Amino acid sequence: MNRDDEASDGAGAGDGVGVSDVFEAARARLTGRAYRILGSFADADDVVQEAWLRWNAADQAEIDNPDAWLNTVVSRLAIDRLRQRKRDEERYTGPWLPTPLVERSTDPADVAELSDSMTSAFLIMLEELTPDERAAFLLADVFGDRYDSIAASMGRTPESCRQLASRARRKVRAAEQRRRDATAASNEVARRFIIALATGDEEAAIRCLAPDAVYVSDGGPDHRAARHPIREPSRIVRLLMHLWRRFPESWSFAPALVGGFPGIVIELDDRLFSVTGIEVVDGCIVRITSLVNPDKFRGIDRPRTSLE
Repeated sequence: MNRDDEASDGAGAGDGVGVSDVFEAARARLTGRAYRILGSFADADDVVQEAWLRWNAADQAEIDNPDAWLNTVVSRLAIDRLRQRKRDEERYTGPWLPTPLVERSTDPADVAELSDSMTSAFLIMLEELTPDERAAFLLADVFGDRYDSIAASMGRTPESCRQLASRARRKVRAAEQRRRDATAASNEVARRFIIALATGDEEAAIRCLAPDAVYVSDGGPDHRAARHPIREPSRIVRLLMHLWRRFPESWSFAPALVGGFPGIVIELDDRLFSVTGIEVVDGCIVRITSLVNPDKFRGIDRPRTSLE
């Protein structure tokens, strides 16, 4: 790993640049890499912190390419954590959702600025892949790593990594045919839906949903949430209206971009309670995701400039 041949031209850490300076210059890139692999800000931050400890303890004179060294270490740590998380998900209470990037803005132009590889739709789509398929695909197609570098990160041969990436690519392309970018029209549908819920207009809310719409909530082990995805528009609307009526007047509701999609953030006494994203395709809501697991709120409001 000392002479990684990944396509990166970083200078050696000993060339008049401080050890901390080198790492901090790479932090946003490394955090973005870990987040895409893991779909969790908390896990990504932990991985980057562990990478810092290893970087700080390493013999800098032996590292010819710091960027490649750090990319490989972060990738390895993230892949190991992803594999462990997938095993842990078998014991997770209810559905597991990736942590979305939340932006307190309703300007549709902002959606286009969010990298496709950080949208909730993309991260949810990646959940359909095996951990190794996900890692090989992201490292090859999103980060542009070479297969010998990917093999070093995954503990596999370059050829097996190439096959994993190819298999994942086919799955992703099939799923992407069902994806559409969020637009101003999406915001309008989401607005009508939220107003219908707030005013108790059940029929209007149902008309906003596609026939195959799904509602998924992630409460983790300690918060009440639907333990299974809810399907059928009428069932989704009845559930959400029931929840809406239970909110006291002291709770605040704010529109936001949630993983690149229109959504709403709910707070109580300036404490985040839930984050809901609304995915719209062809003028109808196809998926609503609601995150209420407080363990996943760490870093959820960070600026996108902290990620690359």
